[in-house]
Amino acid sequence: MTLVNKGCYICVLFPQKRTRPYQSLVRRRQAEDTRRRIVEACRHLLQNEGYAGMTIEGIAQRAEVSAQSVYAIFKSKTGILIALLDQSTFGPNYEVAARMARGAKDPEARLRLSAAVARQIRGAQSEAFDLLRGAGVVAPELAKLARQRERLRYEKEEDVIILLRDSGSLRPGLNYRTARDIFWMLTGGDVYRMLVSDRRWSPQQYEDWLADTLVQSLLDHPKRKPDSKAQDVRRRK
Repeated sequence: MTLVNKGCYICVLFPQKRTRPYQSLVRRRQAEDTRRRIVEACRHLLQNEGYAGMTIEGIAQRAEVSAQSVYAIFKSKTGILIALLDQSTFGPNYEVAARMARGAKDPEARLRLSAAVARQIRGAQSEAFDLLRGAGVVAPELAKLARQRERLRYEKEEDVIILLRDSGSLRPGLNYRTARDIFWMLTGGDVYRMLVSDRRWSPQQYEDWLADTLVQSLLDHPKRKPDSKAQDVRRRK
């Protein structure tokens, strides 16, 4: 009589139920759709009912889910507001700019593309915070959200400074920590607000200035940008 390996024999008698890939994909899409509906419900209530009218129960009713599901996914109203900020900030335009920046291996090109990423983040985030202020979100809550976003930004920006450090491109006298702090400060919301909101610079002016300032502040021997007037003179000759 032919003996059958015990492990294989058990597998034949009691085959394990495998999760099919498409089932996992369907569940993931359902979870993403639920998150999206909850965030959109939050946005609608903020715009129409204000922060006071943005209750968990109201969000659940509009999103057609249970209040328990809202709590399970986001934990609190603050968690939903964070998701709303992320959805507004890291949209399609950000993804395009960030993808281009990540693909740049030249240090100067990476810094200049980082200015474009900062412009996308600042413009979108400014609009999102304006929505929250207009809806009556209290100042301490806004400050808490802003601090959380800044910590996240500081973490995300690390790879830019690592590229400069590892390629030997950091300006002499700058260490890694100082360079990272300078980059974080220049790409921050306060600078954008002062130049674009207060002094009425265009977003393109802000991006161009930021690109030049990042290069001059952080890079060792940056390439000199040709002067536009000199270029025009050479063209005429």
